[in-house]
Amino acid sequence: MRKYLLLIILSALAIGGFAQNRGSLRVNQDSRVDRLIRRQKDVYAVSNTLSGFRIQIFMEIGNDAVAHAESMKYSFTKAFPEIPVYLSYEQPYYRLRVGDFRNRVEAEKYLRLIKPKFGLAFVTAEEINPPKKLSPVDVEDLLNDNEEIFDEQE
Repeated sequence: MRKYLLLIILSALAIGGFAQNRGSLRVNQDSRVDRLIRRQKDVYAVSNTLSGFRIQIFMEIGNDAVAHAESMKYSFTKAFPEIPVYLSYEQPYYRLRVGDFRNRVEAEKYLRLIKPKFGLAFVTAEEINPPKKLSPVDVEDLLNDNEEIFDEQE
């Protein structure tokens, strides 16, 4: 009986000892891989925003604010599909801001287009996404398209 008990104890210790062994792994790689990984981290660590301006077309507080904001967003997108729209919440207000303008002059130019349809619109400073640059032809087309929209409403 002692022999069996001793055999069981030694077996348990041997199995436990094998389970505790830790392996090791050696990776041989080109040093350029490490540089690429560091560069990748640096690229993603940099913020993709810059200081600029947006036009605020909506600000509301309350239970129905999100529904009103979504409705306003739909109306704006229908009238100005090429201008990005951003819905944000900064307690206690829901805000709808549009555009990514690098300077106030550019924002004011678009404000003149937007103000007839969205009367409470104003320019505000904010961190923006790097905007897609519109060519002068695109701006002229935008002006012409929106004049037709405003004429229809009157």
